[in-house]
Amino acid sequence: MERRTFLKNSGLAAAGLMASSAVPAFASQLLKENSMEQFDNSGLGKRFRPKNKSGFGGVALGNGFNANPDIECLQSIEAAWNAGVRYFDTSPWYGLGLSEHRMGLFLKDKKRDEFTLSSKIGRILKPHDDFKLDGLWKGKLNFSYDYDYSAAGARKSVEDSLQRLGVASLDIVFIHDLSPDNKDMKGDWEKYFDIAAKGAMPELIKMREEGLIKGWGFGVNTIEPILKAIEVSDPDVFLSACQYSLIHHKDDLNKVFPKAAEKDISIVVGAPLCAGFLSGKDRYLYNGDFPAGVKEKLASLQRVANNHKVDIRTAALQFAAAPDVVSGVIPGAHTVKQAQENAASFKVKIPAGFWAELKKEKLIEENAPVPKG
Repeated sequence: MERRTFLKNSGLAAAGLMASSAVPAFASQLLKENSMEQFDNSGLGKRFRPKNKSGFGGVALGNGFNANPDIECLQSIEAAWNAGVRYFDTSPWYGLGLSEHRMGLFLKDKKRDEFTLSSKIGRILKPHDDFKLDGLWKGKLNFSYDYDYSAAGARKSVEDSLQRLGVASLDIVFIHDLSPDNKDMKGDWEKYFDIAAKGAMPELIKMREEGLIKGWGFGVNTIEPILKAIEVSDPDVFLSACQYSLIHHKDDLNKVFPKAAEKDISIVVGAPLCAGFLSGKDRYLYNGDFPAGVKEKLASLQRVANNHKVDIRTAALQFAAAPDVVSGVIPGAHTVKQAQENAASFKVKIPAGFWAELKKEKLIEENAPVPKG
């Protein structure tokens, strides 16, 4: 279904959402049987944080990896909501506006103080009848984009996102993909960083003071921009993607987390399942490559998990949420089953022996925080 048809058929989508009575029953049973208290953010720092660490990432809602049906995406958000998830992350980049539209269609009628919503700035979308992009986003794209990290660009991007989402405010805004791994920047990311330091960063601080947003930071796949932003500005929270998982976590753990904690800055963990690698998908992150050793490490993790009857997805999500400096974990989902399984993973008790064996076998760092048993 094309996106133009999607909005026209929103009534049908809403009817389909209400048809799935199994979702609330599943969620309410989980909420009765288990507790998410250890993943609550109450009392952790003075800067803004989501109320709970369990979140929902919006990449799949932008047709990341696959062209996902509208109704399937909307039902996945409803399933997450019914399972207790109240933090939702999206971006103009995700499907070039599609993720924000889909997420907003569900969230716009919810009470605004009942959920945390984050989006991103850095790309300004421009109408385009059929934009071609050889990459992550599948299906028809009705917009192209220009980079803009200026003050005016940051303000316009936030205002555009509010209109796509159909809400009056964002809680968190991340400066998106201003990072050494962004191939569009041709190795010159620091030039863009300097523009943001003089433009987007002070403008986001101004928006925070105005009450339009509650916090801001960077949403990136590498640690260099995070460390640099801590030095030059006053961010509240960073979305660190691809850097804190059961597969790879040493850099965030030892370089980013201590620096962030010094200034009461929190971390949202993106790609905690390595884009599905830790939940059974035959892919690792976003570029299509399998780095040396990752499949072997997964096999070792699975062996230990089998010894303790632990689900790898559950272990991965709880591991990502364990550090006090982490304020959110945002696995993606585009089906009811995926959303339910992600949310349920935060409500399971994992035996302490599992984590002890991972450390003994040096599969996770000795100083890595682990969930309470």
